[in-house]
Amino acid sequence: MKTKIKYGIVGSGLMGREHISNINLINTAEVVAISDTNENSINDAKNLLTNDIKVYSDNNEIFKNNEVDAFIISTPNFTHYDIIKEALKTEKHLLIEKPLCAKLEDCIEIKKLSASYPSVIWVAMEYRYMPPIQKMIQEISSDTIGKLKMLSIREHRFPFLKKVDDWNRFQINTGGTLVEKCCHFFDLMRLITNSEVTQVYASGGQSVNHLNESYNEKVPDILDNAFVILDFKNGIRSSLELCMFAENSEMQEELCVVGDKGKIQTGVPSDASGKNSSEIRIGLRDSKNAVKKLVEVDKKILAAGQHHGSTYYQHMEFIKSINNNLKAQVSVNDGLHAVAIGQAAEKSIKENRMVKMSEFNI
Repeated sequence: MKTKIKYGIVGSGLMGREHISNINLINTAEVVAISDTNENSINDAKNLLTNDIKVYSDNNEIFKNNEVDAFIISTPNFTHYDIIKEALKTEKHLLIEKPLCAKLEDCIEIKKLSASYPSVIWVAMEYRYMPPIQKMIQEISSDTIGKLKMLSIREHRFPFLKKVDDWNRFQINTGGTLVEKCCHFFDLMRLITNSEVTQVYASGGQSVNHLNESYNEKVPDILDNAFVILDFKNGIRSSLELCMFAENSEMQEELCVVGDKGKIQTGVPSDASGKNSSEIRIGLRDSKNAVKKLVEVDKKILAAGQHHGSTYYQHMEFIKSINNNLKAQVSVNDGLHAVAIGQAAEKSIKENRMVKMSEFNI
């Protein structure tokens, strides 16, 4: 076992810098190299680091650094396919930011290329590691509410942040909002239900955000609100409600799971709330009283990013997998399916119909 896992950050924009801030909190890890094609992003990342690091202005050049044990790929969505292909040649451990790729066909190709990959290859689905969600999953696994029947997730949040060259304003770059933003939730639904989606129906639109923006005379075409209904093979039904013009919300995410014995509710506080804790509420059908459990996050961990501490906890599990030769908790196949569901939801809105997952070659 090595003393420290040495990271190389490929893409030092907002998410790349969140990874750096969280790695800085971990004694068994350190960042030794960063790359980005944008000088401002490189400088912002360097300001977070106190040790000497290698800096690359060409993202492919960082893969020649033999000192690195694990690479984090946090470049724009549309660049993932080409960069992942280069990263696979290193046979180093890989943590790939969601979505795996912006296009499903690219995800399928990456799955083929990585089928016999000798190191850990992990898709970064941070929402799995949010403490209140982790607690909810534990309660479900313990049969607290019996056999799961329904699952709903609501996210009311701020609009897409401004990023370098405004790449996240267009579907062609992101895969669409229901891929870019919501693959997190579709991954979470697959995890909680322990099943695969059979069909998807979605209704959504671009109602408020980015309508007055223009880039090279093109207006952004990304959704800012949607309802998505999913049916799973094991009979569980699930729904997602997304609104990206609801900044002033106490809870950014609210989740509810219902089984044949009762239900569990929880939420993830928004940054605007200033809270570092949330509540798990368990209400059983045969009881008049609900059980409530408080889940807190260390404020230092909370301050290291915008994902309620989950990036830190994800890194701890990633490092554990590396050190103990364990399989990735979030596989390339998981990343592929999350993109496929998001793409099906986008297609459902565009074509105004139910979309069967059998329409996709996965």
